[in-house]
Amino acid sequence: MATAPVASGWLRGRVKAVPSGDTLVIMGSTKAEIPPEKTITLSHVITPRLARRGTIDEPFAWDSREFLRKLCIGKEVVFRVDYTVANINREFGTVFLAEKNVAHLVVSQGWAKVKEQGPQKGEPSPGLAELLQLEEQAKQQELGRWSKVPGASEASIRNLPPSAIGDPSNLDAMELLAANKGKPMQAIVEQVRDGSTVRVYLLPEFLFVQVFIAGIQAPSMGRRAVVEATPVPELIAEDADGEVSSEIRTQPTSAQRLISQASATEVLPDPFGREAKHFTEIRTLNRDVRIVLEGVDKFSNLIGSLYYPDGDTAKDLALELVQNGFAKYVEWSANMMEDEAKRRLKTADLQAKKDRLRIWTNYVPPQTNSKAIHDQNFSGTVVEVVSGDCIIVADDSIPYGSPLAERRVNLSSIRCPKMGNPRRDEKPAAYAREAREFLRTRLVGRPVKVAMEYSRKVSMADGPYTTGVPGSADSRVMDFGSVFLLSPSKADGDDSTPAPPSVSGQAEGINVAELVVSRGFGTVIRHRDFEERSNFYDALLAAESRAISGKKGIHSSKDSPVMHITDLTMASVKKAKDFLPFLQRSRRLPAIVEYVLSGHRFKLLIPKETCSIAFSLSGVRCPGRDEPFSNEAISLMRRKILQRDVEIEVETVDRTGTFLGSLWESTTNMGAVLLGAGLAKLQINFGADRIPDSQILSQAEQSAKLQKLKIWENYVEGQENTNGPSAESKEKEVLKVVVTEVLGGGQFYVQKVGDQNVAAIQNQLASLNLGEAPLLGSFNPKKGDIVLAQFSLDKSWNRALIVNGPRGPVESLNDNFEVFYIDYGNQETVPYSRLRHLDASVSSSPGLAQLCKLAYIKVPELDDDFGHEAAEYLSECTLNSSKEFRAMIEDRDTSGGKVKGQGTGTVFIVTLVDVEAETSVNAAMLQEGLGRLERRRRWDKKERQAALDNLEEFQAKAKRDRLKIWQYGDIQSDEDEDSAPAARKAGGRR
Repeated sequence: MATAPVASGWLRGRVKAVPSGDTLVIMGSTKAEIPPEKTITLSHVITPRLARRGTIDEPFAWDSREFLRKLCIGKEVVFRVDYTVANINREFGTVFLAEKNVAHLVVSQGWAKVKEQGPQKGEPSPGLAELLQLEEQAKQQELGRWSKVPGASEASIRNLPPSAIGDPSNLDAMELLAANKGKPMQAIVEQVRDGSTVRVYLLPEFLFVQVFIAGIQAPSMGRRAVVEATPVPELIAEDADGEVSSEIRTQPTSAQRLISQASATEVLPDPFGREAKHFTEIRTLNRDVRIVLEGVDKFSNLIGSLYYPDGDTAKDLALELVQNGFAKYVEWSANMMEDEAKRRLKTADLQAKKDRLRIWTNYVPPQTNSKAIHDQNFSGTVVEVVSGDCIIVADDSIPYGSPLAERRVNLSSIRCPKMGNPRRDEKPAAYAREAREFLRTRLVGRPVKVAMEYSRKVSMADGPYTTGVPGSADSRVMDFGSVFLLSPSKADGDDSTPAPPSVSGQAEGINVAELVVSRGFGTVIRHRDFEERSNFYDALLAAESRAISGKKGIHSSKDSPVMHITDLTMASVKKAKDFLPFLQRSRRLPAIVEYVLSGHRFKLLIPKETCSIAFSLSGVRCPGRDEPFSNEAISLMRRKILQRDVEIEVETVDRTGTFLGSLWESTTNMGAVLLGAGLAKLQINFGADRIPDSQILSQAEQSAKLQKLKIWENYVEGQENTNGPSAESKEKEVLKVVVTEVLGGGQFYVQKVGDQNVAAIQNQLASLNLGEAPLLGSFNPKKGDIVLAQFSLDKSWNRALIVNGPRGPVESLNDNFEVFYIDYGNQETVPYSRLRHLDASVSSSPGLAQLCKLAYIKVPELDDDFGHEAAEYLSECTLNSSKEFRAMIEDRDTSGGKVKGQGTGTVFIVTLVDVEAETSVNAAMLQEGLGRLERRRRWDKKERQAALDNLEEFQAKAKRDRLKIWQYGDIQSDEDEDSAPAARKAGGRR
């Protein structure tokens, strides 16, 4: 036996593994991801051998290994190589643990015997005398292997099952799983094959099994070139202790070498394969761990979770590997795990991809248009259920009259059957009505907590609720979130996910999306792996699985219920009058309010008669759409009765096919509610005795007058006061303007030509020294501030109003702000780097952009049919910096309504004439079929009626040619609309 002394100094390291009672694997204390390692056998000691393939333990072999393992594993040691044995490539050394010689500790406890030879046979070794003395003491005390207790030697030999000694065929994986599924099993990791595969002893039976970690897959360690050879005795070598080795080594023959070179090739490890294996080894190898078996694959491989100790806590190896970028999430084995553990892994996998950790270094996420909006959580009351996966919630923190009071929320990660579109003759899909009715009866009028999760730009082809804005004519941004019902009833379900903890720490309510899916009214969207999704995605998948197994709703083999509804709002007046006797025969009829068309006019569903009707309150009139307090009246009715069960009493039907009568929600007359709030007037054109509760209506109106509420704010007793822009007679004023921005609905912004303020503002801006981007923290613009912003198209600097921005201080030059250019009327999102502070001397001047609207005509809004075409045509006619127009002011709207943050003030109702061509833009819109005449009381004066008559021929031509809005013939009156304005959005970009 050739040996060589090593004159090396002392080294420091950490014990990574303890393969036997006298051997340690020590890794160096370096910052390398895979530090160097040394396998050190303790000098001058011999411990019993553990069982190998086809053999059994020597007495006390396991006990000696366990003593050294528990003593040293994972601990810092100082060691030195004393000598090496070259022919067996083994290094022998001295190891100190906390200033104690490990060999001394092993010998003193009786787990090893001392070799008396030194590096060279016959040469005395330093420290040998002390070891011999410790051995003698252990013998005298009968410790460890020196025990003389009868049967102790035999009892120390483990009774190993066949799997522990190399015969896994006798292991019944399914039986083992059935007996232990979900139970934590004590184990010791004996080998790490790769980062996500370990071989362990399951205690106390010492079952030796291979476990694949559930839910993940680490990079492969590759494959070595395999040489198949018949075992041939090559040599019988002496071990370092001078004893004969029982190992038999094999050597391939020449023929076998040629075959192996031709058929066996080496496969290198995948990137980060070695690092992942090392990560698992330093945490689990030769450690006490807990194994929880989750399942068995088709090859009878055990799939399980592994938890290793870290101080006083237990850590999940799978989660640690994924969080550090050493493994990826795999769905097939994750499905065997509990939902919460699976969700944690999925979340960690997404975060590792975002951070591009290790195996994800070159990861390129799939294209997605999602944007997280986690900070927009709010509480509110459900006003409307649009479909099974979309609701409108009134934000409790915003007054109901505000245009921003209602927010459309699409339920995250689910999709329900589409409701169709009557205007396009699209019928509701199977179970669409049932899904909406299911939510309507449970949500409308009830408090909810909304946790917004992401927004997404969706093309119009993806859903019935998608519209666009100028500059993005085929898409719109939709907001998605989870909605939680705060006061669930017994009918709402009993297995849905609780809401996030409230301030008090108590969870409250149930997840509405989960409730919908569990009843079979929706499916869960299979997101791409990098897409934002519901925070309760796994619960949604579980709910869908229950619905499928229960064959509920859309998962049922039965056809969906068929409901034939006669829509009298789309029928002729004669047909509506034919239904009048049926609606009058019962004094009061139950109905459901489908839409609020105006403060006093609604679309109702009469289930008993299976028809929908237009219904107006008798004797009660609210302000028109463009008059002050109109939106407040609509908002009040939306909150009070939209999609509620009500009772009606029909009196008659008017010449337009609208039914007239009274309406009650519970026992409350809704006409009295409007009158009492000062949002309607009582107009009885026939006997008051024909109107139920007429006395109550009169009292409600009188109370509002005395309190001077809303439309009665200027009321003087004995003098009827008319409100709104048409109350005063005004002389026509003509302005010379250029159009700077076009919105929807026939609205646009102009600048006056020759206005001295325009030149003054431009000179002030030109004199400013803009300099570099502001330093973070030195300039923190807030909502409502007037700043200087650089417009993206021409890189010019203009005054801008901050409409929206990040909450809290600015953290990056790329933080985005939504701004409105007060001198031009357009709006865009710009980064912080394109904003500058603006002196009060410049910012205090009023904005130069004046909001106008085309007079006499009704132009479709952006989310109406042909709304985009109308906005585009108006842009083509007007958006030219060199084209001047005459704007004749026919009226003024002084309601001061805010339009998507673009400022407030009087809106000029104008006739717009091209100065050069002497053509009316109002007439051109009618001629193209992109508008219709608006016959309202404000135009009843003679000179204005004449203007309407002149425009009639342009509309008539578009009707004859069936252009645009006239393609299906005549359309409804001004008030026949399908949706309330609270759900609309207006805005545009240049």
